[in-house]
Amino acid sequence: MTKNEQWMQLALKEAQKAFEEDEIPVGALVVHDNKIIGRGYNQIERLQDPTAHAEMIAITAAANHLQSRRLAECTLFVTLEPCPMCAGAIVQARIPTLVFGAFDPKAGACGTLFNIVQDKRLNHQPHVISGVCDKECEELLKGFFGRVRVIPKKER
Repeated sequence: MTKNEQWMQLALKEAQKAFEEDEIPVGALVVHDNKIIGRGYNQIERLQDPTAHAEMIAITAAANHLQSRRLAECTLFVTLEPCPMCAGAIVQARIPTLVFGAFDPKAGACGTLFNIVQDKRLNHQPHVISGVCDKECEELLKGFFGRVRVIPKKER
């Protein structure tokens, strides 16, 4: 197992927390000097906050840890391709490397629908590594959406 796969396995554990809380199961980690300095999972429903994506929570935690808005020596691991909001936050935080698992055909902004993170018109373009542990990331998402479609929310 590669180092990226090891970190993605830990991001999947964060995504599992979201799954257990009836949130779309996305997990994220920010790694600096081979240590996790930020972690997050989707909490949109729980917090009733449309910005409470896994990446946003992990980036905020990492910035607090480093006491800096610039995460220049960090890597972000996320189980699902970031949306436009999260892709913008990645650029603003100057994260040099983004590693994600599953592609998002409905909102992906790191190569699928848009490619915000590698837009040369912006002042920062992180290196992107996609498809890490993609099958496991996809299975967790499919399991969640399969459950959502079959079991009414009040019964979950």
